[in-house]
Amino acid sequence: MRTEPLPLTNVSREELAGMVQVWGEPAFRTKQILQWLYEKRVSSFDEMTNLGLSLRQRLSEHFSLARPELVKRQGSKDTTQKFLFRLHDGRMIECVLIPASPALYGEASDRHTLCVSSQVGCAYDCKFCASGLAGFTRNLTSGEIIDQVLETERLTGQRVNNMVFMGMGEPLANLTNLLKAIDVINAPWGIGIGARRLTISTSGLAPQIKKLAEQPLQIRLAISLHGATDAVRERIMPVNRKYPLARLLEALSYYRERKKQRITFEYILIEGVNDAVEQAHLLAQHADRLGAKVNLIPYNTVEGLTWKRPTESQQEAFLSTLKRAGVAATLRREKGHDIDAACGQLRLKEEQSV
Repeated sequence: MRTEPLPLTNVSREELAGMVQVWGEPAFRTKQILQWLYEKRVSSFDEMTNLGLSLRQRLSEHFSLARPELVKRQGSKDTTQKFLFRLHDGRMIECVLIPASPALYGEASDRHTLCVSSQVGCAYDCKFCASGLAGFTRNLTSGEIIDQVLETERLTGQRVNNMVFMGMGEPLANLTNLLKAIDVINAPWGIGIGARRLTISTSGLAPQIKKLAEQPLQIRLAISLHGATDAVRERIMPVNRKYPLARLLEALSYYRERKKQRITFEYILIEGVNDAVEQAHLLAQHADRLGAKVNLIPYNTVEGLTWKRPTESQQEAFLSTLKRAGVAATLRREKGHDIDAACGQLRLKEEQSV
């Protein structure tokens, strides 16, 4: 029984080299194929003109160059763009292309950050986040993660030079495919984005954080903390019941000992839940212990959820408490809020499908 061709982006360099060897082709064919795939971005094996006809036929029998189908593209007033893609099995994912902030990088900056998804849906049910409302469906393959970059660059004509794994899903729950994708995204023969320009976000999967610490690349790590005590975290983040704050902080200490990159605490400010000054003092202690920086994010409205963002004065009071304690902290002004592309808003609504 013949199976469907495997997307070529799902195949690692080593796997491709092994296949080329089995076919009796010279080793340099692997490099040529990868150049056509990631440098020249061809859409047909027939375009790989420096390969023999028999090799192109074999490639077309075993592999596919198909990409996810664009279903919807939205543009924000701040030039953030959100893309809804349909995968081969009909499942949907979203990713977001975020332009540089002129205040930070200047008007002429060509910095573009792509926020990609790692799963269809999410199983971790953070109470302030839209992505988990429909539950978890499946992990994305490495190729489906890579294809979000390739298709976004093709559709926009803009080079992605920063990536954050902060879209739909929990990246560290899909660690094997995530690392396989990052190998291609980082490699000079692949997409070529430096490891220091890649950020993985996690809700706090302590064992996987330790596994990530053993990886050689200096990838940035962001922790969706959102509470400085177990009581607050458990109210909004069920993952804290399995990996309480003490265990998470121990895993982060392990990570910090092995990595040069500074950890970031992502902290969504929710009115009456985690915005008290007492939480700010405790958060400052955690950050100081790990040499971490804090990124404060005012809660972004999600349809169907009742949470609210604190007043601006409360946001500033929280920020000031951190800064007075000597913590490097920023208050993020969200991008893409008007198209539901801001932090915590990625969600596949009925009206988005066709």
